[in-house]
Amino acid sequence: MDITKLQRAVVDALEDVKAQDIQVFNTTHLTSLFDRVIICSATSNRQTRSLANSVCEKVKSIGGEVIATEGEDTGEWVLVDIGDIVIHIMQPAIRAYYRLEEVWGGKPVRLKLLPESTRPAVVSSDTKFDPMAMREESTGRREVTRTTRPPRSPRSTR
Repeated sequence: MDITKLQRAVVDALEDVKAQDIQVFNTTHLTSLFDRVIICSATSNRQTRSLANSVCEKVKSIGGEVIATEGEDTGEWVLVDIGDIVIHIMQPAIRAYYRLEEVWGGKPVRLKLLPESTRPAVVSSDTKFDPMAMREESTGRREVTRTTRPPRSPRSTR
């Protein structure tokens, strides 16, 4: 099956169930096991399972084969393997912890143009996924940027 058609079907299935922050990476230069990695976020265990189910149904409807699914019992991180594409559906905390974008993020794949509000994020090769607002300075060390609150005004005593 054509990888572009399969990729589009997977992204459509994810968009149908309101997946967040969909990112597609070309992995042909990194591994011969699969050609694409798709990573997205879901807001709950129920949504991760629903997204995985939507992907499986869509792939089967276009004549593709679902090789395996893992993680549906907990729903925090569900992996769907459809041969040429591996889909990671994760809750935001799990996604921030494992930072798979740093592993697979070398070659993003452009998707069809979408309205700005629903456009999946595309990570460029020089962008690092950084959920904790960490900045890497020219010295090579990482520093956490923290926002501070303005000082509280003293309460008046009455």
